[in-house]
Amino acid sequence: MGRHPQPEIKQRLLDVCTDYALEHGLPDRLEPLANAAGASSRMLIYHFGSRDDLLRAILGRARQRQLEMFGDLLRVQIDKPYTATLSRAWATMTGPQGRPYLQMFGQLRESAEQQLWPDFRRSATTDWLGPLEDGLRSTGRPELATLVLAVIRGLLMDLDATGDNTRTDQAFHDFLTALEHLPSTSSRTLLRTRSPQSALAD
Repeated sequence: MGRHPQPEIKQRLLDVCTDYALEHGLPDRLEPLANAAGASSRMLIYHFGSRDDLLRAILGRARQRQLEMFGDLLRVQIDKPYTATLSRAWATMTGPQGRPYLQMFGQLRESAEQQLWPDFRRSATTDWLGPLEDGLRSTGRPELATLVLAVIRGLLMDLDATGDNTRTDQAFHDFLTALEHLPSTSSRTLLRTRSPQSALAD
């Protein structure tokens, strides 16, 4: 009789392989993953089907971890302004905790890796709009989520290309300073509804 799949073993193998890939990148062969997991390539094929299927599972597991970590970072903290939350999130995203995820998913922009997750670029954008809208709602400007995300993604691409932490950190903090001085939706609505006569009366 053939062996029955054992989900707990598969999960352990996936977690170890994900740890390896986050530290070293996605390998071209199964052997490095097998060695890291203390298993054989044959065992990995048995549990995951093929190298590409395993790499897709690794990417999915890493993405789940990233969404959980970054989602927590973007959550509103009652005792802090949301710009302070964004500042902390940026520091973690670009620091030792977040860099492995940025490097891993940066590989998906390369043509050789896109086949593993063809729709990744779209989901990598839309996944963050909800958390940012929820956070920015505390400032009265949830519609700024697209702008904030665009700035973050642009600066992350800059950092990836140049490695210049000092300049990109300063640019993000300058952006947060400007964000703090934008009027809330309610303030803008009030300004639009005021008549010229009432403005002159002030």
